[in-house]
Amino acid sequence: MFIVPVGKKQIPDPIRGGFLPPEGGRVDEHDIYWQRRIADGDVEVVKEPKK
Repeated sequence: MFIVPVGKKQIPDPIRGGFLPPEGGRVDEHDIYWQRRIADGDVEVVKEPKK
């Protein structure tokens, strides 16, 4: 799934290290870490932008 941070939050990315980019990124939809970030309102699922 493709997610983006809500607002100007910096969301740590434990898999890649660093932070989720402001433009968002693709993550494993079954990863409990990302499911929790969605539930907490830190990130939102969006349609992946076309390249």
